[in-house]
Amino acid sequence: MSPRWIRGLVITSVVLNVFLAGAFVGGAVWLRNAKAGAAVSLESAGRQLANQDRKAFREALRQVRVQSSQIILDGQQARQEAADLLQQPVMDKAALSAALERARNADVTVRSRLEQAIVDFAASTSPENRSVLAQALLRHMERRATVTPKKSP
Repeated sequence: MSPRWIRGLVITSVVLNVFLAGAFVGGAVWLRNAKAGAAVSLESAGRQLANQDRKAFREALRQVRVQSSQIILDGQQARQEAADLLQQPVMDKAALSAALERARNADVTVRSRLEQAIVDFAASTSPENRSVLAQALLRHMERRATVTPKKSP
């Protein structure tokens, strides 16, 4: 074998090993994050319900999102407006505050509607399903209590 061919083989091997190491680390991080976020909210608790109940739960939440689509769009538009205002050479503090308030109000409205749909589902379902929802809420509270806040830049 010529030195040139061996050199190419070594470079190829190093590149492949770096790629595989990156894939391994990325996969490990993805798995760790997937486990940490599994079923930690009432909304995600629906995944643990029996098949028929899961479909009813998801449909109830989907209906809220469909009925709230304009509010969701308004919130997105308000966030876009806030981002645009932040990029202006001279910031309009009142306009930025108003845009952020509109985004926050839209978020709260949609969340309230989703939570009410969950309440309505819980009121019409079995004690076993309510227990599943309760356990998810408890896990959510535990997770929030153990998550340390990230340091601000």
